[in-house]
Amino acid sequence: MGTILVTGGAGFIGSAVVRHIINNTSDTVVNVDKLTYAGNLESLTSVAKSERYHFEQVDICRQAEISALLNKYQPTAIMHLAAESHVDRSIDGPGEFIQTNIVGTYSLLEAARSYWVDLPEGEQNNFRFHHISTDEVYGDLEGTEDLFTEETPYAPSSPYSASKASSDHLVRAWGRTFGLPIIITNCSNNYGPFHFPEKLVPHVILNALAGKPLPVYGDGSQIRDWLYVEDHARALYRVINKAKIGETFNIGGHNEKKNIEVVETICSLLEELAPNKPKGIKNYRDLITFVTDRPGHDLRYAIDATKIHKELNWKPSETFESGLKKTVLWYLDNQNWWKSILSGEYKLDRIGSESHTKETVVGSK
Repeated sequence: MGTILVTGGAGFIGSAVVRHIINNTSDTVVNVDKLTYAGNLESLTSVAKSERYHFEQVDICRQAEISALLNKYQPTAIMHLAAESHVDRSIDGPGEFIQTNIVGTYSLLEAARSYWVDLPEGEQNNFRFHHISTDEVYGDLEGTEDLFTEETPYAPSSPYSASKASSDHLVRAWGRTFGLPIIITNCSNNYGPFHFPEKLVPHVILNALAGKPLPVYGDGSQIRDWLYVEDHARALYRVINKAKIGETFNIGGHNEKKNIEVVETICSLLEELAPNKPKGIKNYRDLITFVTDRPGHDLRYAIDATKIHKELNWKPSETFESGLKKTVLWYLDNQNWWKSILSGEYKLDRIGSESHTKETVVGSK
């Protein structure tokens, strides 16, 4: 039994991690989230009443407040997921990405280091700082057979991926220079329940149900490796408990798909699962619209997840087909969740609320 402090626990991947830990382990979770537009406590309703769950609305850039939380809850591990993550938003306004992903990670590292050095030796040896990152730090792949490995050089393309690459470097530096017991994971594109509507999969589902256009960047030939979010949550918990200090693991779903394939598959699933279309719509695919490509758009990401399979005995449970069907069904069955986001109601009771979701083009992350 331990106490895990999860930053960004009200976000998409973070909330999946929190739910997994509360529902499947005996650990306590401290969810630290600033509650920006992408944070939604309604994603944690199923575990919110657990005696092992605690929520603190704190910005990770506020080092003194983070230090106070560490001293209050005495965590045995930190899982750092808090980040600005939408590429389009990073192009429109890079500043928030620099602040949260770089400055925020620095502040968290310093708070964690101060906390860790004061722990008794046995507790120091058991403590872990797990930084959750993205495959986008590697840039894109030229060949159709190449894969990202843990040794692939960094070559980020967008302000988002550059900020995440920077945070990865900071974490490694704090491990090398100060001895902080760090672990890093880099994941492929996630999808699944509770995904914020601006991202590709939920954006397509909800636009299609509303009879709105499904704008696709370029010709939709960009390739991504798709990972079901609950598989990712299992992997992250396995890493925090089993990985050696200083290690890096790539986590992928073994599901390479072109963006246009993803969109077309969702349309096919909706034909089966939601046949009563909006007025005037004959086929969901008729809503697909190709638009000018995103600046600097990476063509292909693909992860080699051999290391985590061999060393930690993890592999995804869901295929792309099974995971995507579960996802579409979830959005059909949980309309109150996403309707409250689209209306902005989900953040009426929070401090410092911001503008809610905006219309985005269907691209990658």
